[in-house]
Amino acid sequence: MKIVILDGYTLNPGDLDWAPVQQLGDIEIYDRSKPDEIVQRAAGADAVLVNKVVLSKAILDQLPGLKYIGVTATGFNNIDTAAAKSNGIIVTNVRAYSSASVAQQTFALLLSLMNRAEMHSQSVFAGEWAASADFCYWKSPLTELAGKTMGLIGLGDIGSQVAQIALAFGMKVIAYRKHPKPVEGIEMVGLDEIFLRSDVVSLHCPLTEETKEVINKTNLAKMKPNAVVLNTGRGPLIQESDLAEALRNGVIAGAGLDVLSAEPPRADNPLLAAPNCVITPHVAWATFEARKRLMQLAAENLEAFIKGNPVNEVS
Repeated sequence: MKIVILDGYTLNPGDLDWAPVQQLGDIEIYDRSKPDEIVQRAAGADAVLVNKVVLSKAILDQLPGLKYIGVTATGFNNIDTAAAKSNGIIVTNVRAYSSASVAQQTFALLLSLMNRAEMHSQSVFAGEWAASADFCYWKSPLTELAGKTMGLIGLGDIGSQVAQIALAFGMKVIAYRKHPKPVEGIEMVGLDEIFLRSDVVSLHCPLTEETKEVINKTNLAKMKPNAVVLNTGRGPLIQESDLAEALRNGVIAGAGLDVLSAEPPRADNPLLAAPNCVITPHVAWATFEARKRLMQLAAENLEAFIKGNPVNEVS
């Protein structure tokens, strides 16, 4: 079997071993593939693995020998699954490989807003502590999480882990999900209550027509002025101009984001100039442990296909 990996660098920039995939066939690995390189590189492949490379109908129609597409991610909107199905191509994805890592990043963003550890460290190394007249100082308000209310929009694998961490911090946890069910320690509420009662609103829901731009001017206006928004889900869950305006005008106190509506962001994205906004470059999923797990699961998906029993199909 010929296996082509079209954008391997994202999953493995050099710190992992491709062995789980290599043992399944003859493998060609490309760190990145431009759109006009895809057909030539994937020609003759039985299987391709991709992370964010777009495989459109026009491209798939030029790959008559392709039998399998393994997405090395959970999201698969970069694949024309209808075209894949009509061409007899199996498409699989990998789920729940990074839940613990994303939950951890959620709190990394929150603690960055609450404690500003990096800002204070930079201040120390800039000589401000050595020059201080006092034994300590702080450059921004410091906030204790205990007793605060964490409001979760979405309560799947990641949201549930975020809830447990919040409870360990002594926070109260309320959550909204489309089909609620009782969860010990968590109060299930309506969406309006999330915005009205929460000190922290954290997004962990899928991107649907209902949830698209759920963070918008109307809902932001319902929030407490000292509240913050966190997004480690999908960028389009937020109306970015509305959030930037809310941050500039003090409608809410801050935002911690790992995702944006366009990635990489355009230079004119309003959040890049917004105050009290911490942004990381979509790294919540990318711990070494999560990527190692992802590679193993992607290999298991491919092996199951080779054996004639495909799993985790999305086509």
